Amino acid sequence: MKKPELLAPAGDFEKLQMAIAYGADAVYVGGKDYSLRANAKNFDLPGLKKAIDYAHSKNAKVYVSVNIFAHNMDFVGLKEYLLALKLMGVDAVIVADLGVLRVARQVEGLEIHISTQANVTNYQSALLYKELGASRVILARELSLGDIREINNQIAAHESAPFETEVFVHGAMCVSYSGRCLMSNYMAQGRDSNRGDCAQPCRWKYHLMEEMRPGEYLPVYEDERGTHIFNSKDLCMVEYIPELVASGVSSLKIEGRMKTAYYVAMVTKAYREAIDDYFTSKALYDSKKDYYMQQISKTGHRDLFTGFYLNKAIDGQNLTNTVYNNTQEFLGVVIGYDPGSGLALVEQRNKFSVGDKVEFVKANGGFTQVVTEMYDAEGTPLSTAPHPQQKIKIKTTAPVEEFDIVRIMQ
Repeated sequence: MKKPELLAPAGDFEKLQMAIAYGADAVYVGGKDYSLRANAKNFDLPGLKKAIDYAHSKNAKVYVSVNIFAHNMDFVGLKEYLLALKLMGVDAVIVADLGVLRVARQVEGLEIHISTQANVTNYQSALLYKELGASRVILARELSLGDIREINNQIAAHESAPFETEVFVHGAMCVSYSGRCLMSNYMAQGRDSNRGDCAQPCRWKYHLMEEMRPGEYLPVYEDERGTHIFNSKDLCMVEYIPELVASGVSSLKIEGRMKTAYYVAMVTKAYREAIDDYFTSKALYDSKKDYYMQQISKTGHRDLFTGFYLNKAIDGQNLTNTVYNNTQEFLGVVIGYDPGSGLALVEQRNKFSVGDKVEFVKANGGFTQVVTEMYDAEGTPLSTAPHPQQKIKIKTTAPVEEFDIVRIMQ
C-alpha cells in the first residue's frame, strides 16, 4: 500500500505555516486572481513566491488554485500568471475550465491537476484529462468508495505511467454538484460562486411565497423536517482511512481555505496521526478512532457525516440551524521560547487569565498546566490577557516551540 499525501488548505501565510507544522505533505493556496475563494486573504505574486520557498524548505508541496470558470476577459494575462507560477517552482496548478487547461498546457513543464469542479465521475473522463496533459484528477464528491476504487483500477489497467486521483476527506460540503452552484448568482447579484465569490445561500433560512399572493411570505414551519432545507453537514472520513487507502487514491484533501489557522492545524494533526498510525499498525489506528474524533470535535464545525462515500449521503442535511459546534477555545500560538527562563512568547487570540487551566498542543503530543505567571512584552506582570494579537510571556512547565497552540481546558 502506498501512503497517500495529506493535502491541507492555506488561505494565507500563517495557515500555510500551521498546516505544514502539523503534518501536511502539501498545501493548496489561491492567488488574488483566478481562484474560487475570492474572500480569503489569498496571495499576491510575491506572497506566492514566499509561500512556495517556505514550503519547499520544509519538504512540502504547493498547489495553486486557478479553478474559476473563465469568461473571455479572464484570459488577459493568464498565461503570464501561469508562467510566473512555473518560474517560482509551483508544484502544480489546479484547473477546472477547459480554456484555462488549454492555456496551462502552453507553459512547458507546468504540472496540472483537474479540480473537483470538473465533475470527474468515471475513469474515461480521468483518462481523457490525462491525454490532455493533467497528472492528477480531483474526483467529484458524489462518488462512493466503490466508485473510486473502480476508477483507480481502470486507470491502472489502461495506463502504465502514473496518474493520480485525489479526494476530499474533510470539511464543508456544497448543496450543488461538486460545488458548481448557480444559486449565489441569482440570489446575491454579482456573487458568482463559479468565479470565487459565493454568498453561501444554501446556509440561509427560507420562506415560501405562493404565486397568487405575491409579497405574502409563508413561514417554513420547523418540525421534524426542520427549516434549513439546503444546509449540508460537514464531511469527516478520519474513521475510514483504511477504506480510503484501499480505494487507491493518491491524495487526501482537507477543505477550508476560509477556516482559521487553529482549525487547519488541528484537523491536519488529526488526519496526520490517523494516517501514520494506520501505516504503523491497523490495531493502533483502530484503538485511537475515538481520539481522532475528539481532536476534530475541538474545532469549529457543523454536524459531521461521511458524504457519499458509503454509497449515498444518508442524513446529510442539518435542517434546524447553521450553528457551528465548538468545544474548545483557541487562546494563542507560541512564537518563541526562552529555555533559560522557561517563558513562552505567545501571540494571544482569545482572553485568558492567571489561574486558567490550559493545554499546549504540539504536532506530536502536548501537555496541560495552570497559568501561574504571565507578562507583557516588556516584562510587566499581567493577571489577564484581554487583547487579541497581544504578545505575552507565559511560564510553562515544559519546553515549547514555534507553532505550538494554546487552548483552554474544559
